[in-house]
Amino acid sequence: MQIQAKIAIIGGGNLGSAIAEGLLNSGFIAPQNLCITKRNTETLNAFKDKGVHVFSNNIDAVHFANYILFAIKPFQIRDVLQQLQTHLQPNTHVLISVATGIWIKNIQEMVGNKYTIFRAMPNTAIAIQQSLTCISAFQASAEQTAFVTQLFNKLGKTVFIEEKLMDAATVLGACGTAYAMRYIRANIQGGIEIGFSASVASLIAAQTVKGAAELLLQKNTHPEQEIDKVTTPKGCTIAGLNEMEHQGFSSSLIKGIVTSYKKILDDM
Repeated sequence: MQIQAKIAIIGGGNLGSAIAEGLLNSGFIAPQNLCITKRNTETLNAFKDKGVHVFSNNIDAVHFANYILFAIKPFQIRDVLQQLQTHLQPNTHVLISVATGIWIKNIQEMVGNKYTIFRAMPNTAIAIQQSLTCISAFQASAEQTAFVTQLFNKLGKTVFIEEKLMDAATVLGACGTAYAMRYIRANIQGGIEIGFSASVASLIAAQTVKGAAELLLQKNTHPEQEIDKVTTPKGCTIAGLNEMEHQGFSSSLIKGIVTSYKKILDDM
């Protein structure tokens, strides 16, 4: 079912384009109800060919849509909002920001506190519609919340959190992609050492991690329940797990997460 609301994506870079692509591929919105902006619109010709409105001017996009999604760099947000301030209307426009590190209060300082504002933090898997997006909201109606939830659910999975947890969510959900990649890389290296080619080891490692994650998501089980299913007495799995723990596997991962979180707080 296509949504009839109109969406403007301010910023047609990698993130903005990935969001637009996902919304179109999923059928969430018809091309004629979507617009995307970029100073150099030639890079957005593929969207134009699909019937999406492409603007070089952000003001045109605001006049076109009622949901305004800011997919721009954090340092750009102030200038863009100042440019659009006289064209935004609290009763017409819902603001959605995916700009890293920009808090709802930061946006309110620029446009006032009469707007419905959503802050969303996707991760890089949004490019393949497999993001985990954390969302916070300010004075949003049930209808608006449902719309934004559906929007980001078309790009993966969503969870609503208190905004004070956004920094922690950045570590777990965004930095977490890099942590998972590092585990997979180590798994590949181990696979090569025990006899596989790099390409086969990569396939086995990546698909195994994908399958493990799907078990948790689909069955809603705890990791230890799934671990118990493959750890037989005196078996190779428990031997490997115990050696990893002796070498500090879990504790080093936890320490890494906490260190990343402290880094964010220290830089604020």
